[in-house]
Amino acid sequence: MTFTVLIPARLASTRLPNKPLADIAGVPMVVRVAQRVLSMHTESFKPRVIVAADSEQIVTACQTHGVDVLLTRVDHACGSDRLAEACELLHLGDEDIVVNVQGDEPLIDTVLVLAVANLLKKRPLAQISTAAHAIDSIADFYNPNIVKVVLDARDMALYFSRAPIAYPRNTPEQLPQPAPLRHIGIYAYRVGFLRAFPKLPQAPIEQTELLEQLRAMWHGYRIAVHVTDCVPGPGVDTAEDLERVRHLFTP
Repeated sequence: MTFTVLIPARLASTRLPNKPLADIAGVPMVVRVAQRVLSMHTESFKPRVIVAADSEQIVTACQTHGVDVLLTRVDHACGSDRLAEACELLHLGDEDIVVNVQGDEPLIDTVLVLAVANLLKKRPLAQISTAAHAIDSIADFYNPNIVKVVLDARDMALYFSRAPIAYPRNTPEQLPQPAPLRHIGIYAYRVGFLRAFPKLPQAPIEQTELLEQLRAMWHGYRIAVHVTDCVPGPGVDTAEDLERVRHLFTP
C-alpha cells in the first residue's frame, strides 16, 4: 500500500531542550527516527518518510543526513496542526493516508507503522487508527501517566483515559479480564480529517483528560485500534530517557 510517514519535530521542549537534535551515537535523534522508519525499505515497498520541522536547525540536520524534510510554522498549537500544514505543502488528497511517528521514538517498532496504516485502509468508517497492547501490571493500570483505551466489539475506540478503565469494581486490587489496554502513541490519519481537525473546537473531555484524541471522538470521528503483543521501545522525554537510549545505540 502507499502512505506517507510524517515525523513532526519541534525544537522547543520544556523537559529536554533541543530534543530533536539530541545526539545519539553521532546522529541527531529525529534523524535516527527517520532512519528507523526507512529501514522498512524492501524491493516492493519504499516508505515515503518526511520530517515536518519548525526550525532551520532541524532542516539542516535532516538534509545533512539525506532525510526529506519540510519547514513548517513555529506557532502550531499541537502536532496535528503541524501535520495538517505538511499535508498542504505536499499536496496530499483527502483520502491519502498519513502515519504520524513521533520525533522522539528512535526505537519505534516499524511493524506498528505498517499495521496502523493497513488498519485504516481496511476500515472505511474510521478516520484515524492507532495501537494498544495489554497491561500486565496493576501499577501501570493505576498510573495516570499511562493512557488506557477501551474498545468495542470491532476494535474501535470507545474511550481513552488516564484513569483505570474498565474499572474492576468488585476486585479493584486485581487487573480486570480481559486485560486492560495501554494506548501506544502512533497514529494513522486520513488527510481529510487532518485538514478538518485544527478547525474543531476543543472538547470538554479533552480539556479534562489532556488527551487530544478525545477531541476527534467528541466530534464523532471513529478511531480503529490495532492490538499488538509487542511492547514498544522506550521513547525520549527526559535526560534519563536519552541516556538509556544512547546506551542501546552504543556498539
